[in-house]
Amino acid sequence: MNMQRRDFIKLLGGATAAWPLMARAQQAMPVIGFLNNAWPDARVVAFRQGLKEAGYVEGQNVAIEYRWAEGRNDRLPAMAADLVRRQVTVIAATTAPAALAAKAATANIPIVFETGADPVQLGLVRSLDHPGGNVTGVTQTNEEVAPKRLELLHELVPNARVMALLVDPTDPVLAEGQSNNLHAAARILGLELKVLNVSTEHEFDAAFAEMAQLQAGGLVISAGPLFISRVEQLAALALRYRLPAAAQWREFAKAGGLLSYGAHTEDSYRIAGSYTGRILRGDKPADLPVQQVSKVELAINLKTAKALGISVSLALSGRADEVIE
Repeated sequence: MNMQRRDFIKLLGGATAAWPLMARAQQAMPVIGFLNNAWPDARVVAFRQGLKEAGYVEGQNVAIEYRWAEGRNDRLPAMAADLVRRQVTVIAATTAPAALAAKAATANIPIVFETGADPVQLGLVRSLDHPGGNVTGVTQTNEEVAPKRLELLHELVPNARVMALLVDPTDPVLAEGQSNNLHAAARILGLELKVLNVSTEHEFDAAFAEMAQLQAGGLVISAGPLFISRVEQLAALALRYRLPAAAQWREFAKAGGLLSYGAHTEDSYRIAGSYTGRILRGDKPADLPVQQVSKVELAINLKTAKALGISVSLALSGRADEVIE
């Protein structure tokens, strides 16, 4: 009996001694600060997939501190500063405003960005091949392909002379870039472009009513967290006002919008996750060239086209990556 008691105490003592080691191991788990000015959405799944490809699984060998600004860019500086105070291992800033806030908050903690804008023009990196400093990431061709959405609408509704562009002025990087690009494209096509600013979903109804007053023949929806988080609401409004509309995201066309054309953002989020994992393994941001996602997809909703009285040519539907009927 005494022998059993001594063995039990020895076992208990060994376990007690192991507890601080387990606690230190948990404390040593790297922490990713995930910073985004949108609302939580499915793209974070792609980010985790990229992390997994690099050997990291959330909750097993890495922790993630999420900071979602929910469309309020003014919250980003404080959120970035909080992640820096918490001494996270790396910051994944997955929009341009988030990346700019993170870069302003720290020159030491590695930052991985995901953006549709030009990271060199934004001042995030020195060059795509040699980013330098503590920042690298992935860029998509979102800003560059925005004029193509206008061209596609013009092809579908060639008699329309006035087109509308919906932008979020609280995201000036995207708003200014896409507005400038689409104004240039509209001049080439001989179209008049009306820019409407909305900063919350509560302003959508008034914006669509204004488009009707302007007799807009089509609508291009700018990229941005406010709009991607409300694709179903926007598609429903476009149908209600019988307005042919184009956006970046395939989800918009699936929700009833006329068409979508843009980069597959899940790919860029996956690459951002992979880069974050590589930095956790010891790679330096300065040594990781900025990745570019150039693949774009076209989706056309034929059911919506029919409801709007629009004829889609076989040539155009044949170019589509997805046709929704």
